[in-house]
Amino acid sequence: MADGWDGALLLGLLVLVGSSVQRLAGMGFALVCGPALVLLLGPGDGVTLSNCAAGVISAIGLADTWREVRLLRMLPLMAAAACTVPMGAWVADRIPPPALLIGIGLLVTAAALLVIRGIRAASLRGVRGAVAAGAASGFMNAAAGVGGPAVSLYAVNTGWTAREFVPNAQLYGVVVNLFSIAAKGVPHLAAPAWSTTAAGIVLGAGAGRMLSNRVPERAARRVVLTLALAGGLVTLGKGLIVPWS
Repeated sequence: MADGWDGALLLGLLVLVGSSVQRLAGMGFALVCGPALVLLLGPGDGVTLSNCAAGVISAIGLADTWREVRLLRMLPLMAAAACTVPMGAWVADRIPPPALLIGIGLLVTAAALLVIRGIRAASLRGVRGAVAAGAASGFMNAAAGVGGPAVSLYAVNTGWTAREFVPNAQLYGVVVNLFSIAAKGVPHLAAPAWSTTAAGIVLGAGAGRMLSNRVPERAARRVVLTLALAGGLVTLGKGLIVPWS
């Protein structure tokens, strides 16, 4: 659907919105526009484009915040994700498109609700919690493009502040999305779609950086999760009405 310029412009707008949110909050690209990308491009290319764009925008943000990264704290998360990304890619490659739409819709909806509720659990603390969150995140990122919520829940249960979370989430976003792209490859897009995607990433990164000092964290978080919940429900509904071949 994004082969012509009309579809490519819509794609670029979606990427711009997702990129600005990701740059602002450290995560949220896939939650905000992942479901829309899946509906526009299909489950395969939609998820892989989400991986590519989220990885790039995380790298842009990390260039400004790398000094604040807690590398040792992030290693268990990243190692666990590396182990489960191949399984997520394998599952996504073998599930029929309607079932994958339903699965993505359910995962996004459930992830948004869990983060909204701010679930607290002893199992999500310490090294054990990091491994559990990383394993869940890696699988979900490769299968559905939504690896951020599991890491967000770990951060909430560990007591990280927003200032601590953003740079570490950006490092994690670079690593887990590189793993996912290596496992699945890049999306198959026409030249106009690649052009507007690149423009959306650049403009979104700039917009997110400007907004980061002006938008209260709670308000930004509320918008992200509301859009994520709506997108997850729409994708779930699409999967339920698409005929199975």
